[in-house]
Amino acid sequence: MRIIPAIDIIDGKCVRLTKGIYATKKVYNENPLEVAKQFENAGIEYLHLVDLDGAKAKHIVNYKTLEQLASKTNLKIDFGGGLKSNEDLIIAFNSGARQITGGSIAVKDSKTFEQWISKYGSEKIILGADCKSNKIAINGWQKESDKKVIPFIKYYQQKRIQYVICTDIAKDGMLEGPSINLYKNIIEEYSNSSTSRSIKLIASGGISSFDDLISLSGIGCEGAIIGKAIYENRISLKELENYILNH
Repeated sequence: MRIIPAIDIIDGKCVRLTKGIYATKKVYNENPLEVAKQFENAGIEYLHLVDLDGAKAKHIVNYKTLEQLASKTNLKIDFGGGLKSNEDLIIAFNSGARQITGGSIAVKDSKTFEQWISKYGSEKIILGADCKSNKIAINGWQKESDKKVIPFIKYYQQKRIQYVICTDIAKDGMLEGPSINLYKNIIEEYSNSSTSRSIKLIASGGISSFDDLISLSGIGCEGAIIGKAIYENRISLKELENYILNH
């Protein structure tokens, strides 16, 4: 299972929110590059970078931060937050993103999102399936759509999507453990289907201990995004380094 630390950006600073609520913002470091280099020094290869200003503004904002992290580390960065247009995507890829994550656009403008999958390929485009009470949330998690998680993923899986990041918003930033049952249900849905290509499910939200990573790996998650647990020293970079070395 891939270990993918998260850096969320507001005003160029490394922050964390709780349940996606901007009023809960806590700044952990004013220099995201410093944080990214710490991850890289621990043997981590991947980074989940979220432009929270972009999610609010509905267009890419913090691409300079992306550019800096991509050019000054060797981390493979997946980038999301506010990507709504072809221009946003071009800026993100030109700024060094290896992959981009589309969430709201996959709900509100499926035609454009499907064109991205066709144009850039399923290795480059990640589906963001962030949910609240089993319904997909949009607009930086501020609104709930009428789409249920598994049918939503299934629709895009038929459009050749491979990578899916699924966050249970109720768990995000709470340090109370991830939604194991939700991820189990998603994974079982695909393993039980003879016609479905498998998806690479990346768990996000609620991870609070090293044991959570073992549990997620055990049920078949392809990756795990870790945020607050690192910043609050619930999981040490040394533990992650050892995990990566031994798997």
